[in-house]
Amino acid sequence: MSSAVSGAVNGGVSFWYADDGLPVQREPLSGDRSADVVIVGGGYTGLWTAYYLKKAAPFLRITVLEQKFCGYGASGRNGGWLYNGVAGRDRYAKLHGREAAVRLQKAMNNTVAEVVRVTREEGIEADVHVGGVLEVAYTPAQLARLKAFHEHELSFGEQDRELYGAAESAERIRVADAVGSTWTPHGARLHPVKLVKGLAAAVEALGVTIHERTPVTEIRPKHAVTPYGTVRAPYVLRCTEGFTASLKGQRRTWLPMNSSMIATEPLTDEQWARIGWEGRETLGDMAHAYMYAQRTADGRIALGGRGVPYRFGSRTDNDGRTQPATIEALYDILVRFFPSLTGVKVAHAWSGVLGVPRDWCATVTLDRSTGLGWAGGYVGSGLATTNLAARTLRDLVRQDSGQAGPTDLTALPWVNHRVRKWEPEPLRWLGVHGMYATYRTADRRELTTHSAGSSRLAQLADRVAGRH
Repeated sequence: MSSAVSGAVNGGVSFWYADDGLPVQREPLSGDRSADVVIVGGGYTGLWTAYYLKKAAPFLRITVLEQKFCGYGASGRNGGWLYNGVAGRDRYAKLHGREAAVRLQKAMNNTVAEVVRVTREEGIEADVHVGGVLEVAYTPAQLARLKAFHEHELSFGEQDRELYGAAESAERIRVADAVGSTWTPHGARLHPVKLVKGLAAAVEALGVTIHERTPVTEIRPKHAVTPYGTVRAPYVLRCTEGFTASLKGQRRTWLPMNSSMIATEPLTDEQWARIGWEGRETLGDMAHAYMYAQRTADGRIALGGRGVPYRFGSRTDNDGRTQPATIEALYDILVRFFPSLTGVKVAHAWSGVLGVPRDWCATVTLDRSTGLGWAGGYVGSGLATTNLAARTLRDLVRQDSGQAGPTDLTALPWVNHRVRKWEPEPLRWLGVHGMYATYRTADRRELTTHSAGSSRLAQLADRVAGRH
């Protein structure tokens, strides 16, 4: 292991918790209870759903059950990218028509502003900076994909998106060898843990009951079963994302895909002067095995990508601990993007899981015959999507209970979408590892061949994965 990464803190949930401190955990459930709505999962989806339901109907008795503490999963480990991407939009265009998919995209564009609005209204200090999202290309093949992606986004109504050449890209962020970029204003950088802590506090202030250290082992109609008792409610909402496979009967519902991150030590003013990044955009690229990064409020670079993509049997990690080879690979991306940072120290490394449905489509569902609902499958785009999903769950519950009628959100094409389960093991493990090995090989070929065409290997991996 290189000296730049050898001293990094590894795991401990995430850098965000090392920065802001682990929370004092709330009391677990202490016996059978009843409620009007029980929400399983204390991440963004569960907390936003509790927030909007309680704001709309203060009389509701809402209980949130969380197996460890609020934000232990992806909500406390992500890259802090609040942006307007939603998994599955193109498939929904094929299934329901382009107009329906455009409505979904416009709802996502508005969601970025909605999250910013609530943080301000609730006094949540989450280091929010609305700088948009910059995605760069540094090979001919990436540039061709970037231009196609830019035009594709314009066709879904995002008319405020901008396309830059090499010089304009460097004026924003000086990424080595960048030949172009695309920028959308519908994005912001934030501190994930400060957001989840503030949201949990806001939810409790509204009168929602949160029980932590309370793993739910089984969900069935009107019942959320835990080792400490059962909560009975007309509506049971599953908001467990990458941890869904741990529930009885859900092993193959959503695949827990692993993503890993590093955070550097704080950079000096001189180092930042060489990089630029004054607009504090979130940063991504057009590689097949893509990266994502932000400039943190305290002057670090937090950068992520796929390490070991999946653990056999849908297992999840041990408090974010990350393989040394993954840390080295992420560091290599850092210095490839910013060669002037060669030798800068990595302060922290961590990992977490995100939920991937078999067709890579995020969904929101309420089964009116059972009262069971769920939202998720965000495929890594959950920071904003959780908010739209929560407002949609709110409207579905209120419609089903007779409190309100249909809304624009309940008519979005991702509502009540169903998908087949993932293959059993070992096919699941072999498929995911083979897919990401193929993507990495495709990226290496594009770097060396300088061809403007995307690697056929990546196209094959997309088809096998069911992404297109």
